[in-house]
Amino acid sequence: MTGTILGALGLFCLTVMAEAAQGQTSQTAAVEAQTGITRTDLQQRDLSIPGREVIQTRVDFIPGAASPRHKHPGEEIVYVLTGTLQYRIDGQPTAILKAGDVLFIPAGVVHAGVNVGLDTASELATYVVEKGKPLVVPVK
Repeated sequence: MTGTILGALGLFCLTVMAEAAQGQTSQTAAVEAQTGITRTDLQQRDLSIPGREVIQTRVDFIPGAASPRHKHPGEEIVYVLTGTLQYRIDGQPTAILKAGDVLFIPAGVVHAGVNVGLDTASELATYVVEKGKPLVVPVK
């Protein structure tokens, strides 16, 4: 029962995060308070590839904060700025990343991240995605 409630809460938070990434920033503070994850959008630009855009975001995780399982409509490239993050990516071994490490997440692959360190962890997330689609798609 508790797992079901936490799963539903996680999906709700991720959905609100997706809406915030699409410009509905009034809900961002509520999401950050519930998840312990703060997203700071840095830039969003059209690419020379028709129908594609790049989005860069700084993501900060307080200790123990975890993102629910989700996917993106394109590739994600992670560069860890500080701390230690654990990523579970479907079909791949669990990855432990520290400052300076990078990770490539293929388009549409389900994944989740958690701060396994004692301090705040931060990453630069760069997405090369289909324009006009929600950046974050929650997955059960």
